[in-house]
Amino acid sequence: MKLTSFDIIKTVRITEKANLQSEKNNKYTLAADPRATAPEIKLAVEELFKVKVVKVNTLNVRGKARRQHTKAAGYTSDWKKAIVTLKKGDKISLA
Repeated sequence: MKLTSFDIIKTVRITEKANLQSEKNNKYTLAADPRATAPEIKLAVEELFKVKVVKVNTLNVRGKARRQHTKAAGYTSDWKKAIVTLKKGDKISLA
């Protein structure tokens, strides 16, 4: 099954650390499809946001144990984090 750019990039993660990275180092944190590879993520970001990607780092994030209205613990979903470095001068508009 071929993934489209919209399937690969799920959302941009907005946290304090991600904001600092985007301001200082021109790096953006994205939630990506776990089946996507770094080259696929690079092409998807370039296509969707019309920017030039220099580097892509990926890591798989394990779900956390959570309790919701019960004693038994459940788990949040596993997901893939992609940290994308853009060419100097390019930026992704988060507004």
